[in-house]
Amino acid sequence: MIFASKEYLKIKTYYGSRKAERSGVLLITHIDEGLSILQYLGASLVTQKAYCLHPILQADEALTRNWKDHFSGINPQAIILAMEYRRIANAYLSTRSIRTINDIEMSPLVEVKQMLIADKVQNRNNFELYHLPTHPRSKQLQKYFRNWLQKLGISEVHYQELISYL
Repeated sequence: MIFASKEYLKIKTYYGSRKAERSGVLLITHIDEGLSILQYLGASLVTQKAYCLHPILQADEALTRNWKDHFSGINPQAIILAMEYRRIANAYLSTRSIRTINDIEMSPLVEVKQMLIADKVQNRNNFELYHLPTHPRSKQLQKYFRNWLQKLGISEVHYQELISYL
């Protein structure tokens, strides 16, 4: 079970009781909701473990701070998937302008695609719940999420279905 895994316990410890600055939602909620989506998608346990690790390794600052951390007992495939997720996700952040969705690179690994679906669906839902009317970059962020979900093959109907599992 994912919630007893070393990877989940690692992110739970890493986040502690910290909350998102704007919404006040516990940071671990991002992981829990993403895991719900991954489970609905039928993602493997190693994919779920990688999703748990991705915040520890994704941002440059986090990678710099955490790469020497104690990863003993952590599934090496989960680390590889988290690093591939990092590569793909960081190549198209909301601050990057693109001409078409073809400018968004995809991983050859289905596991990374599943992680991206979980992340972008969860992030869009969070954005719509807590930030849409007040965020200074609302229009850019709406386009960003539309682009990602289109690239990932997630229609609006499928998006609504996925958020019903959060």
